Amino acid sequence: MPRAVDGASSGDGRDAGIFPPRRRFPPAPPGPRYAAGVMMKLVKTSIRLADGRELLYFDEREGIDRRARDTRDLAPAVTSSQIRCDPLSEEWVIIASHRQGRTYLPPADQCPLCPSREGRATEIPAADYDVVVFENRFPSLTSDPGQVADAGPFARRPGVGRCEVVCFTSDHGGALARLPVGRIRTVVEVWADRTLELGAMDGVEQVFPFENRGEEIGVTLHHPHGQIYAYPFVAPRTARQLDVARAHREASGECRTCSIVAAEAEGERVVATAPGWLAAVPFAARWPFEVHLYPTRHLPDLPALDDAERDGLAMLLKDVLGRFDALFDQPLPYMLICHQAPVRRDRDLAHAHLEAFSIRRTATKLKYLASSESGAGVFINDIAPEQAAELLRAATPRTGRTRR
Repeated sequence: MPRAVDGASSGDGRDAGIFPPRRRFPPAPPGPRYAAGVMMKLVKTSIRLADGRELLYFDEREGIDRRARDTRDLAPAVTSSQIRCDPLSEEWVIIASHRQGRTYLPPADQCPLCPSREGRATEIPAADYDVVVFENRFPSLTSDPGQVADAGPFARRPGVGRCEVVCFTSDHGGALARLPVGRIRTVVEVWADRTLELGAMDGVEQVFPFENRGEEIGVTLHHPHGQIYAYPFVAPRTARQLDVARAHREASGECRTCSIVAAEAEGERVVATAPGWLAAVPFAARWPFEVHLYPTRHLPDLPALDDAERDGLAMLLKDVLGRFDALFDQPLPYMLICHQAPVRRDRDLAHAHLEAFSIRRTATKLKYLASSESGAGVFINDIAPEQAAELLRAATPRTGRTRR
């Protein structure tokens, strides 16, 4: 049945117990898992697809009939996900060999993310939609991955979690940057809603929304969409950032990210601002064009944003991503990611932020991650961050937009 998205939930702070020894932490003290935020009213309807996966419609208005059935003859998806711990770095790697057969760059008239039509059933049974979320048919992580055999001296676990696809619009030729601000605001709301619900699942330790855009990045579907991964561990970059934040707070009594926001606020690397938000190229940018979007208030995750901050994030996303496309007067391949606090630990340390970055360094050249970056973890950037910020400030976003 449809229901309004209008609040936050709290968790029980259970310890999933799957971290390698060096990353083992005690459970968080009793209390709410998430800070409550103000939710705009969306009509949220859950249905089941033909193979049993969940699909959620997020409608911006009431009274829409969502009773259309998935008419496809789909067998249940077979998954074999597991996570293995690298004994040298104590970082988890997801092994998901079943994903080799996933859909790869179909023509527009065979897109599985477009609405269904007469004679052509897709992943979305309805004839139109605002924003849709559904369980990935080829997930890296799943709620029931099965058991894995003991690996002797090595650590491996079932790949417990969830992978969701977020369709931003029913318009196949659209783009997140060209959506109206109101629709991007809906996407922000959906990210917050899914962060709450996925974070409440057993075994989930971190919720990670993201968008991959462009064949150069490796997308397998052109339709405007993002994904959300619910990890059974805290991601390595997040863990490292928390370690840095902890050391900085112990030395200074302050939040590391708050100090960065204050230092960048009037500097030459600022790209754009919006109410409650600052977008700047980082001082030590790894990518040719990289922008970090910071809330100016210290908060752990998207559900903690208040109504005005959610409005501001929608405006800033449209601004920054529009500048990306205006840089070379062509759609820029990019990755958009959201760093949030883990579900059960260090929530007071974390300062949520988003990052948008591109591998394109000129109109005709890409930045490849070669041996230094991929092997040693040492990035080499061909563009000075201050120059990148200047170019982005000068880029004027296009006025055209996706229809809805």
